Amino acid sequence: MVYYFVSNVVSPSATIYVGKDKFENEELIKYGLESDVCAHVYLRLRDGESWDSIPNDLLEDCAQLTKANSIEGNKKDNITVIYTPWANLMKNASMAAGQVSFHNPKMVKKVFVAARQNPIVNRLNKTRSEKFPDLQAEAEEIMKKKRREERKAREDKKTFEKKERQEREQLKWQKEHAYDDMFSEENLLQSNNQDRDADFLDDFM
Repeated sequence: MVYYFVSNVVSPSATIYVGKDKFENEELIKYGLESDVCAHVYLRLRDGESWDSIPNDLLEDCAQLTKANSIEGNKKDNITVIYTPWANLMKNASMAAGQVSFHNPKMVKKVFVAARQNPIVNRLNKTRSEKFPDLQAEAEEIMKKKRREERKAREDKKTFEKKERQEREQLKWQKEHAYDDMFSEENLLQSNNQDRDADFLDDFM
């Protein structure tokens, strides 16, 4: 089971989710997305959003949910919640359920939580929904959609570049052949003086 929460401190609203227990979190660790940010709870970023520029209010929501869903953390004040991109999580067989490390410790940030803020936790709990998603299928479908969008973007880029190239070649051809008509046989004959009568110079007098 996965619990989903909606944070309305940003617009459009953000989705935060967490496994029911550490075993459920194992599935989240395994089948997360590159756009996910992990702080025990997970935040799903939208396209174009960056993990290192999350608004403070949204970070506070995530940190408060993390504290509220931690048996140890919920009993203490002045705790630090760490967060990192999902892709930075490192998991191996020797680790206990729910335990992770990081590929790059420099890609880990901290949020200080002085105390539990019940208004924040209560607001988020009112949005909570329980689901039993097929996390693997969900992740695969999202990645397929992303690959389709990336493929279309590449094709659109190629089409645009081809059109630009054709337009440049057309302009180049026009410049190189701008005076071709001037030297056509017909125009040269018209400008030839040999076949004019003797009075043609009168036109200039």
